[in-house]
Amino acid sequence: MLEKLQRIKLLLLDVDGVMTDGQIIYDSQGVESKAFDVKDGHGLKLLQRAGIEVGIITGRQSTVVHRRAQELGIELVYQNAKNKLKPFLEILEQLHLKSEQVAYVGDDVVDLPILIRVGFAATVADAVDDIKAHVDYITDRPGGRGAVREICDLILKQTGKWSEQTDRYFKTD
Repeated sequence: MLEKLQRIKLLLLDVDGVMTDGQIIYDSQGVESKAFDVKDGHGLKLLQRAGIEVGIITGRQSTVVHRRAQELGIELVYQNAKNKLKPFLEILEQLHLKSEQVAYVGDDVVDLPILIRVGFAATVADAVDDIKAHVDYITDRPGGRGAVREICDLILKQTGKWSEQTDRYFKTD
């Protein structure tokens, strides 16, 4: 796993069930809302500061996802991707990356075409059982509840970038 993680230049994420707990909530006017874990967001910022790009590929279209991506400075955002493999291949070409330089976190069978191609495949604790056999890592945390942060921390620690990104928080002067 260490060798796989050391090659990672890009982390791609599904949204519903990974960045969120999978619930889709509509108010009485039909406005959609989602809950994102702030610790996941900080983990993504730490990754970006360490030089690892972050992107989103989701099968749904949502203004909430667009806004969260903007807040986090994520520019690679592909929504309404019914075939997630197409944007994945576009991203590889655009960034001049090989699939082994990409980590992907998904939680359902629609994510399999990417999970089986990337250098590091991960899923969340509450993912559907059918994909758990096809990944390198299953988080202890469920989707939307710190699973993304767990992956971010794992990548940073295994690549030796954890201290350079977090030492400033431990200084007392």
